[in-house]
Amino acid sequence: MKFNTGSRKFTRTIGTAWQVALVSGGALLAAISAAPTSADSGNKISCDLIGPQAPRDITNGAGTNPVSFAVAPPAADMHLCDIHFHKYAEHRASGYSKIAGEGDHKGYVCEGATPAAAHVEGHGEGQGCEGIAPGDTIEVHWVFTTCDVKPGPTLDSCFSDTCKNPQLRVEARVFNLTDDGSGADFASFRASSSGTVTLPEANNPVQYLGSTTGSSFNDGSCSPFQVTWDVSSACSPLEIASIDNWCGKDKNPFEEDHAHGVRRLVTDEALLSPIN
Repeated sequence: MKFNTGSRKFTRTIGTAWQVALVSGGALLAAISAAPTSADSGNKISCDLIGPQAPRDITNGAGTNPVSFAVAPPAADMHLCDIHFHKYAEHRASGYSKIAGEGDHKGYVCEGATPAAAHVEGHGEGQGCEGIAPGDTIEVHWVFTTCDVKPGPTLDSCFSDTCKNPQLRVEARVFNLTDDGSGADFASFRASSSGTVTLPEANNPVQYLGSTTGSSFNDGSCSPFQVTWDVSSACSPLEIASIDNWCGKDKNPFEEDHAHGVRRLVTDEALLSPIN
């Protein structure tokens, strides 16, 4: 993907390298290259050289980032490569607009929900999902790729040796965790070994162009990966026992056993795409 802004010409290859060339009068004055080896490797790049970011307030469609890329196909036409979840919602929406958490671990909670526990660092070797309790809000990400891959651990599974530049889509749903039998069963939404999955229904979903998220990124060091997001605007109840039964490195192909941290909400319009 290429775009021009003034005299700067940017060329991006996902999964292999970012190259930035400053051109004046046809003469190459400088070239800078950074190489993000994978979507989950923590490689970051200065935010003034990058495309639209995530997460965001999906009730606000304002955005002026000049980078545009093709919307990924529907999830049904792609390959599931990863499932993971974050304690607190990374996005902000009408159904989860109240911020909670401590220090750098602040995210959003479902309307009427009261988080039952503070953010838990690390995840240890316990059974089930570490770092969550009844009453908590989580945001679950089902990640899809156009690479022909099987589900696997981390976002690295979305790429392959022969597929370095896929389109990526994340289907995001936000849940309040219950233990009273009123919530959905996570077993209904987890993947088979072949990658077949039934997604939870989205309530008034919002689609936008952004990036990968996670607590390793911020407004100074951004994610270089292009993602089509589809985010539900409301919370749904989910039985905590059902996701506890899914968690564990020997229980799911993603080796997920804990709640991930959140990236702070991106509010700078220069780092956001417009939502039509």
